[in-house]
Amino acid sequence: MNAGIGGRSAGTAPRVLVVDGSKVVRQLITRVLKAELPEAELVGCGSGAEARELIGQGPFDFITIALRLPDMDGLELARHVRESAQAYVPIVVVSGDVDTRLHKRELGDVTDYFDKSLGFQALADFIRGYVRPEDNAEGTVLYVEDSRVVALATRRMLEKIGLTVRHVVSVEDALAMLETDRAQGRIGADVVLTDVSLKGELTGGDLLERIRSQFGYGKGRLPVLVMTGDENPANQAALLKAGANDLVEKPVEEKLLVTKLLFQLRVARHLRERAQGA
Repeated sequence: MNAGIGGRSAGTAPRVLVVDGSKVVRQLITRVLKAELPEAELVGCGSGAEARELIGQGPFDFITIALRLPDMDGLELARHVRESAQAYVPIVVVSGDVDTRLHKRELGDVTDYFDKSLGFQALADFIRGYVRPEDNAEGTVLYVEDSRVVALATRRMLEKIGLTVRHVVSVEDALAMLETDRAQGRIGADVVLTDVSLKGELTGGDLLERIRSQFGYGKGRLPVLVMTGDENPANQAALLKAGANDLVEKPVEEKLLVTKLLFQLRVARHLRERAQGA
């Protein structure tokens, strides 16, 4: 049996802690989660102090935290979890104003962030991706990586779950592929995964800029995940402001990369369906 999140066995029911000062928001989140993860044990609380007490009583597999709590900043609680947990626990900040602080790279102790504007159904999909990962997925990834060793390992990682990978070694090749696809009336990929530092004159940042401006593909139409080993907050912030859907820090951790990638695929699909129904 494989180990699950938080060091618990994969066969046990996941425990999810929802921390938000608004009782209405907690009810909305837990209601959607109950429908999507009926086997999960859902625990809600309204303050950082109450959350600390609950965390001290037993492990959780997943924790969502609002940025603003009645008695403390949500990131202060996230720091407490990191310092007290014996095993790694995914912590996701759920907020409507996360972008400003994300761009400043102030979310160091959290695993990821979730924008409330996407809706709680998307949040449920997001959490399910962590606690009940998909065995099979559909979608085409345009993957830009110039290291043969890294590319081989990552391709295997993605193809193992059913994704189609179109791998190129330079931004120039990626742009040529996107241009050919556009001439044929299609985008050619469901998501782009690119390294920042690449051989050739153009970087992953240049590819991101061209996708957003030259091709006019927004975040929902063609999500872009950027892999970077640069820990400089200003450089990371610049990528997010330029239109990256998310960053994947190197060295890449397989579970986190796959979860982020699948989440972007699901959100893009959700946005397309919502646009078609409008």
